[in-house]
Amino acid sequence: MPFRSLLFVPGDSERKQAKAESVGADVLILDLEDSVDISRLPIARDMVRDYLTAHTARRAQLWVRINPLDSGLALDDLAAVVRGKPDGILLPKVAGGADIALLDNYLSALEARDGVAAGTIGILPVATETAQALFGLGTYFAKSERLRGLTWGAEDLAAAVGAISNRLDDGEYDFTYKLARSLCLLGAHAAGVAPIDTIWGNFRDAEGLMRDAKLARRAGFTGKIAIHPDQVGPINEAFTPTDAELARAQRIVQAFADSPGVGTLQLDGEMLDRPHLKQAQRTLASAPAAA
Repeated sequence: MPFRSLLFVPGDSERKQAKAESVGADVLILDLEDSVDISRLPIARDMVRDYLTAHTARRAQLWVRINPLDSGLALDDLAAVVRGKPDGILLPKVAGGADIALLDNYLSALEARDGVAAGTIGILPVATETAQALFGLGTYFAKSERLRGLTWGAEDLAAAVGAISNRLDDGEYDFTYKLARSLCLLGAHAAGVAPIDTIWGNFRDAEGLMRDAKLARRAGFTGKIAIHPDQVGPINEAFTPTDAELARAQRIVQAFADSPGVGTLQLDGEMLDRPHLKQAQRTLASAPAAA
């Protein structure tokens, strides 16, 4: 099952880590980048490694956001946390597929050093945080078998291009950020991995979050990043097919199964073809019971 909810958790806060365990997120992202002051980074690395080591039986997957590859901090982040066997690494400020290949090499070396099964640590890049990155969203195909998805971000991109705001007066994203979102969606599908939508910044606006998450799912995203525990429930709900959707998808799959070799058929007065079957299969695969 694709990830629905991915919750950021500060790497240097035991209290927030403990709270995050009970909110039902599919993935907890232990953060070593933006939520940790650089003066506390050595402490945070140790805390994240200890947390990973203490949680070998995991209800949620445990990922780690490291610092960017060109920051001078990433290798130290990786050297500290790989021995804890995280499920994956969230890589910020990615320029393109070459960065994924480089991170793959680093992980392979550290897995061998620490006795971690080769290739088991996944990679999820934040693929739109620089101007250069937008031109690399078609370069992720076949760069690494570790690649699990692509996600995007609008805040760092706005800072990178000197924008006063990334939103228009009506609250909608400006064109540049809509473009980044669309390219991320297409780049993920082109690479055969999960497209993950970016954050909803106002964690008190549950209605806005639900609306935004449902629109993301309708567009083709399979999950969304959360910045607060209260956002996990609405995100999970938005990205979980309803009973009616599952029933409809099952009927479509069954109709094609009952008519082998047929490319087009009729169901409830609607003509269906192979794209409808493919979408129905995706709907069924995204149900929690299919995990």
